Amino acid sequence: MNPTMSSSLCTFAALAGAAGRPGRRASQKGGNKRAVAQPLAAGAVTEAPPAVVLAPPARPVVSSPRRREGRTGDAGTDQLVAWKSIRQERWEGALEVEGELPLWLDGTYLRNGPGLWDLGDYGFRHLFDGYATLVRVSFRDGHAVGAHRQIESEAYKAAREHGKVCYREFSEVPKPEGFMSLVGQIANLFSGSSLTDNSNTGVVRLGDGRVLCLTETVKGSIVVNPDTLDTVSKFEYEDKLGGLIHSAHPIVTDTEFWTLIPDLIRPGYVVARMDAGSNERKFVGRVDCRGGPAPGWVHSFPVTDNYVVVPEMPLRYCAANLLRAEPTPLYKFQWHPESGSYMHVMCKASGKVVASVEVPPFVTFHYINAYEEKDEEGRVTAIIADCCEHNADTSILDNLRLHNLRSFTGEDVLTDARVGRFRIPLDGSPIGELEAALDPEEHGRGMDMCSINPAHVGKEYRYAYACGAQRPCNFPNTLTKIDLVEKTAKNWYEEGAVPSEPYFVPRPGAVEEDDGVAISMVSAKDGSGYALVLDAKTFQEVARAKFPYGLPYGLHCCWVPRDK
Repeated sequence: MNPTMSSSLCTFAALAGAAGRPGRRASQKGGNKRAVAQPLAAGAVTEAPPAVVLAPPARPVVSSPRRREGRTGDAGTDQLVAWKSIRQERWEGALEVEGELPLWLDGTYLRNGPGLWDLGDYGFRHLFDGYATLVRVSFRDGHAVGAHRQIESEAYKAAREHGKVCYREFSEVPKPEGFMSLVGQIANLFSGSSLTDNSNTGVVRLGDGRVLCLTETVKGSIVVNPDTLDTVSKFEYEDKLGGLIHSAHPIVTDTEFWTLIPDLIRPGYVVARMDAGSNERKFVGRVDCRGGPAPGWVHSFPVTDNYVVVPEMPLRYCAANLLRAEPTPLYKFQWHPESGSYMHVMCKASGKVVASVEVPPFVTFHYINAYEEKDEEGRVTAIIADCCEHNADTSILDNLRLHNLRSFTGEDVLTDARVGRFRIPLDGSPIGELEAALDPEEHGRGMDMCSINPAHVGKEYRYAYACGAQRPCNFPNTLTKIDLVEKTAKNWYEEGAVPSEPYFVPRPGAVEEDDGVAISMVSAKDGSGYALVLDAKTFQEVARAKFPYGLPYGLHCCWVPRDK
């Protein structure tokens, strides 16, 4: 067997999903610089503690540093605070509030994301490489207390101690010191011990109240304390499903947790469910891939009340790219349009695949929601699944290199995106549909980082909250409220600002779907940072809670109500 094939098999085995259960093949526009405050009716934070400022340990310098990419001054532009490493390891204190926070807003907003891209003189390449920074804003009685802290993953602690990358990150690989070191790295990849546990992607509140930070490696599931931001422990899955990677975005409700586990040995996906309060994932069913040499990337997926939607896009995992020391433009993936694009539907109750249709090529990181389309007699005729779709353009991955983000020169280079709506018929038809749910110009042809009213997950819905674009830009720079019935959008924009995912928090007792607020952490052009609170109905600013300095861009959020 040649070395390349042998290495590829090692990688496939290392990243394989649960193979312990046999499966069957499926049949297979801009606005004003500052939004006008529109206070909501009265609203409800802990007493503000004195500010706590803890200096981080000194960062060791790497002996042979690579030139940092896109540092201040590159391309003649100033570097936005959104793309700078966090200035210290942790901070906590009362936030200055401008405007009027609703008194009913009583709980904690958490945001996770990469926040540290520099180790001494060593600079990471990609947005997704950064070590996780957890941000907290606690609201009560019209006040706000803020904090941030690094998640104490093994990858972060090792990098801090040794001043270099010690685990395999999204685009970074530890540099081998010789042939035997390289052999050891491959062996460690096979066992999974060299894969990162840097949980810099999602944060979710489980049904039993535990808060979990996640990334795409199973070992990167870490329990944190939402009040102190302490790293509590690894989340150990107490089952035999195996797998070293999973979807970074499980579907979490008060009663259950759904996830997908890609299988790279026998290309396909295991669908698993976990009860609230449990650490045991239970096998529900398996979907075999219909095309390509490996499963399509599944960063996220949607569900309905009765079905799990399993996407198979032609951006597929690639063993050869996983083994490279230097990244390709598609990193750990490869584009296989000839392999076809498919959407599979599995019944939650039986684990059987009830539909498997071919659809036009697509590229998406994030699904927004899905629901069941019914006829006049109440029979389910199709599944509707919405996502932030990048017009089958894979360049979005390489556009997220830090050099590209830090060196914007005014050219409009953001990849176009839309609300992609799939219709998956359940009548046995072999073909599904994919089209834009509304005119992408409504949201500036930018669309990503979305949330909805949690009461509508898996159900028919009208509104979504996301990041859009006011062009020219190189990254989503607006917040947008999508109305999928009227097919319109309302947009919030502040010149030079980089907002993160707007998270919808419903008003207690609300009946209307958009009765609540949307919260987003914003990195401002002047280097400051604040938590922005928008009235979800009018999409006008209610208040902003100001941090003492700007924070790096972050990815995903959750809400922890005080009574939970």
